[in-house]
Amino acid sequence: MTIAQRLKDDRGALSLEAVILFPVLIMVLLLVVAFGRIGSADNAVDTAARNAARAASLERTGGSASTAGSQVAHSILGQQGLQCTSTSVSISTGGFSAAIGEPASTTATVTCTVRLSDIGLPGLPGSKTLTSSFTSSIDSYRQRS
Repeated sequence: MTIAQRLKDDRGALSLEAVILFPVLIMVLLLVVAFGRIGSADNAVDTAARNAARAASLERTGGSASTAGSQVAHSILGQQGLQCTSTSVSISTGGFSAAIGEPASTTATVTCTVRLSDIGLPGLPGSKTLTSSFTSSIDSYRQRS
């Protein structure tokens, strides 16, 4: 076999291409998984904040609003299947001290840290902290304590 024939021979080219492309395809797949996890977690945190603020605004006292909002937020995060390494729920209750007839609101802030280290993508941070806030109006003419 001459040198010209050996240079035209394609044997082994597919194996070489597979060795080069396989790691790239795996990294792209892992990147899609990471973005999917972050997007899903962000949606769950938004839903938890919205429902927590609404639940808190239906209560009559600041203490019960804080308790109800926290319970709803944790419940929603659990229902969504989100496993946070740390979770924080904060309910503002200052609106419950407003006089009847004055506009008032309560705000729920939910923070969740999502673990990304198990994905195994080089350069990806080990976790991402997601925060969402939502404000809900308190009925101006409802009795408050």
